[in-house]
Amino acid sequence: MTTGATEANRATDAAGSAQALSVRLFLAGLGAAELMTAYLGIRLGLYVELAKAPATAGEFALRAGIDRRYAREWLEQQAAAGILTTDQSEENPQRRVFTLPSGHAEALTDLDSPFSIAPLVLLPIGGMASVLPRVADAFRTGQGIPYAEYGAELRGGQAGLNKPVFRHQLAGWIAATLPDVHAALGGAGGRIADVACGSGWSSIALAQAYPRARVHGLDLDERSVADARHNAAEAGVADRVEFEVRDAADPDLAGRYDLVCVFDALHDMARPVEVLRACRSLLAPDGTVLLMEPNVGERFTAPAPETERFQYAVSLLHCLPVGLAEEESAATGTVMRPATVRAYAAEAGFRQVKVLPVRHTFHRLYRLR
Repeated sequence: MTTGATEANRATDAAGSAQALSVRLFLAGLGAAELMTAYLGIRLGLYVELAKAPATAGEFALRAGIDRRYAREWLEQQAAAGILTTDQSEENPQRRVFTLPSGHAEALTDLDSPFSIAPLVLLPIGGMASVLPRVADAFRTGQGIPYAEYGAELRGGQAGLNKPVFRHQLAGWIAATLPDVHAALGGAGGRIADVACGSGWSSIALAQAYPRARVHGLDLDERSVADARHNAAEAGVADRVEFEVRDAADPDLAGRYDLVCVFDALHDMARPVEVLRACRSLLAPDGTVLLMEPNVGERFTAPAPETERFQYAVSLLHCLPVGLAEEESAATGTVMRPATVRAYAAEAGFRQVKVLPVRHTFHRLYRLR
């Protein structure tokens, strides 16, 4: 092959690669824009209203309390995106009836459903996009962004994503993979410490699964603890679940626990080894620390699977900046691989780290002893 032919092939390959990336990022931009329109549907209660009954644009505007013209544009856009259905034979746009299919309604409005997707809409659009200029500044300064600055929609989105996992799967995972812990909690009543409990859904799920156990939820974020107390009262378990704004490393923290949990939080922490060391100090003699962390690959690969691409994006926009908000940070980020967990645990004094045989797209469970 001549030099000229080789250069022509390279130019063709480069053009094809450029086109492929342009198409991919166009589709990503389309997805981002449609995610924003779904955010409006959640934020304004539009899906909840349309789930009650189909409607024309005029009827829907009155029911939802929004402007008629905006109502029509949103309904048409949602139908064009395939989220709503409508009678395409009706030429008069004022008479078209729009319907939210029952399966889509479940995914968008039922926060207890295992298919709930609304929190994943709130998380990037309501929680992360608002601080994006701060993230850009952090790139230049190396500083972090405190968790509280991400606001209520990040907090709610994060809690909502994990709520179905805690509600539908957590107790089953413990019973199947930690039979000794299951027996201790289900007998005369054990003690559970839920470190970095957030909005409390993990604590509530454990209290519901083990009616004789007492659960102590700890978190440093005051708003999260306030949410947790409200959620526990609504769930009817406030008599057995106590929440505190408190550091697990507080030497005055009393009690020994059969189970100490850290769910989807260690990778966010500036000093994860210190946290694990504090968790170890809270254990009863035969106690267990249970971690839930992202299910990422054993080693870095590029390009990565879609789930790991998602974890990296969340890390860049939220978890790493939060972790860097304190000085002398481990700066772990969301993509905390099993080798890192083992290294942190060993430094904290644990002799055994076991990956539990749990299958989940986004989560991996570890037992530390």
